[in-house]
Amino acid sequence: MPKRGPAPRTPGARTPKQRAGAAAEDAAERHLSASGCRVLARNARYREGELDLVVRERDVVVFVEVRLRASERFGGALASVDVYKQKRLARAAQRWLAEHFAERWPACRFDVVTVDGSGTIDWIRDAFAT
Repeated sequence: MPKRGPAPRTPGARTPKQRAGAAAEDAAERHLSASGCRVLARNARYREGELDLVVRERDVVVFVEVRLRASERFGGALASVDVYKQKRLARAAQRWLAEHFAERWPACRFDVVTVDGSGTIDWIRDAFAT
């Protein structure tokens, strides 16, 4: 008797987790736009990784990682952006910059926007600074 696996997914259908993540990105985008940022890109995908949002705040290009967490149980949303994830984001950001700025790259930084289960948004600027 053949094994039964998960039911085939309908192309384009999204899981509840994917829908929740997209809603968190929508909320982050609205929050950043209301704060004066101009959205340059969303979900820029590269082999190196994905950039959730790329925005311009004054003269700075900001690469924004959006994190949704239902609880702080495992360290919360910010703790989930570990060193490995930071390196992937940096490589993807370099790729994005190379595509959009041929001559000279602008000032850049990496921010994290966290959205918790109640919809509270926290914007951590320069999140990877040491």
